[in-house]
Amino acid sequence: MHSPLTRRGFLAAGSGLAAATVLPGLSACSALTGADSDPDTLVVHSQLGTTAPGSPTYLAALDRFREEHPGLKVKNLINGDDLAQVYETSRLARKEPDVVMVNLYDKTLAWTDVGATVDVKGYLDDWGLRTRVLPQALAEWTDPKGRVRAFPYFATNWPIAYNRSLLDRAGVDAIPATGDELIAAARKLRAKGIAPVTVGGNDWTGQKLLAQIIQTFLTEDEARHAYSTGDFGGRGAREGIEYFVTLRDAGVFADKAQGLTSDSMTTQFNTQTAAIQSAMSSALAKVPPKVARHTEVGGWPLADGAAHDKPTILRTYTLIGFWISPNGTKKIDAVEKFLRFMYRPDTVARFIRESGRDMALRSDAVSTDFPLVAAAQRLGSTVSQALLPDVYVPPAAAQPLITATSTSFTRGTSAAKVRAALETAYRSA
Repeated sequence: MHSPLTRRGFLAAGSGLAAATVLPGLSACSALTGADSDPDTLVVHSQLGTTAPGSPTYLAALDRFREEHPGLKVKNLINGDDLAQVYETSRLARKEPDVVMVNLYDKTLAWTDVGATVDVKGYLDDWGLRTRVLPQALAEWTDPKGRVRAFPYFATNWPIAYNRSLLDRAGVDAIPATGDELIAAARKLRAKGIAPVTVGGNDWTGQKLLAQIIQTFLTEDEARHAYSTGDFGGRGAREGIEYFVTLRDAGVFADKAQGLTSDSMTTQFNTQTAAIQSAMSSALAKVPPKVARHTEVGGWPLADGAAHDKPTILRTYTLIGFWISPNGTKKIDAVEKFLRFMYRPDTVARFIRESGRDMALRSDAVSTDFPLVAAAQRLGSTVSQALLPDVYVPPAAAQPLITATSTSFTRGTSAAKVRAALETAYRSA
């Protein structure tokens, strides 16, 4: 299986791509206008800076960095979900920013291999920053060839949030721990006009929850195989799909979940029209205080014969990293100053305390102003961890899997058809 982004396709196009027809579709914040040959201007490309969680803390950090380094300018380029595409286009034109802050997923999986970004392993060691990184984070950012793709930064816990007030109103006495208990709770909630589990069945949030449920009967190695190869024909994968279908057709998920997005999911939970959601830490940080006060976090309920001994959550240390571009290597002294500053314990602590972010770095700070984030951080061994498939799914299969997710959340779709949809997503990979 190969990424559609090949070394030849990525590197051979050169600056001639600057006139390509894709350019009119780029954001005004495009990195194509952001490269700066001035050695005293560092260009950083990020999703932080507007409404993304952590943006105010990040912008304040940039201000402090500028104050401490008055001779060094920092130009901050901002894009949303299209950041990877914008960066790739700018790299083809040799006008890419020096540092990119983005997650390890989909397109970015191929960047180091094709030379779009550089292996940072040597810099991590030379700058003495390796000891700041949590071992699991370093492992997740290291590719099969031993290269470290980026400097790890943001992580996330991804538990299940349960609104105890709504559960109590429906007569559900305890957080469901099994599939049967979840189905029973869903029936009681629906009887009170409350949606049970809200989920973005039409985007990445639904894809992650579907993967988590399928893994109910899979070991970590079996899950890695399934999501690396697209082979969902093993016994455990088939049982996991059947478990998902049983829950779906029993009414566990909100009505028309196949058309919902992460935004609609968050809205339903935060307005208390739904009782349960799968929520990464950035979503937990946004739960209003009046809802957070009677919300508990835990894992996804298990079925009999599960491969896990406790309800499951997802965790990842690949939410955002600092990638260094070929242009960035020409200003490596400025990049070093920036990354040393961002790795400083006081800088890291502010993201935890002010923005409720989970970090891939060592820190004693606690998200005390974000109680659900802090509660998720304390779950520890009370839950079992399912595999987040992002770094194993071939880039060409990432978006087709979203389509397969919507199909899967459509009530009445058989387990066989769910499996077929998932495996079809890999055929172009």
